[in-house]
Amino acid sequence: MNDDLDDDMKTEYDFSRAERGKHYAGADAVFHIPVYLEQEVQAFLIERAADKGIPLERLVNDLLKSDIEAFRALG
Repeated sequence: MNDDLDDDMKTEYDFSRAERGKHYAGADAVFHIPVYLEQEVQAFLIERAADKGIPLERLVNDLLKSDIEAFRALG
């Protein structure tokens, strides 16, 4: 355990002005997961998106949706 972290802790904290649930996203919250692409793949996709004049997210989602449809068709 790191003793430096223990030194930063106060013996008591004042939560009298705290707001319950301030950062709670809710049970129906949708969280976006980060996806890390290889540099070569990302560069290619960025270039294609720019050529088509669409956002990178849209291009990637369109490509993935077409792959999903193809997989479903193969059954």
